[in-house]
Amino acid sequence: MPGKYPDRIKQLPLYDGRFDAYRLEAKDSEVLFASYPAGTEILQHSHDTDNHGVVTRGELILIMDGVERRISAGEWYHVPANTVHAARFEEETDEVEFWFKSDT
Repeated sequence: MPGKYPDRIKQLPLYDGRFDAYRLEAKDSEVLFASYPAGTEILQHSHDTDNHGVVTRGELILIMDGVERRISAGEWYHVPANTVHAARFEEETDEVEFWFKSDT
């Protein structure tokens, strides 16, 4: 799996989902160290977790509530639980995602 993560991060279990990521599980949350090749598109979906993330390399194009937002390296974003959203990546991108179980 590509991505410029430290070797210790690369020893974590792989996430089994729509994209490549190393998974760090914690009580009531998961932390994903995700890498997206240029051209990756994630179609509209929602999930029951409250997600926060920070782009560490590249750029995330997040589409939520009909608004397209570009999130660059060093910027944080938030996708509330049960919110329909989509994403695309025009360049190779790494990010750290925090998925918190929702209280709802």
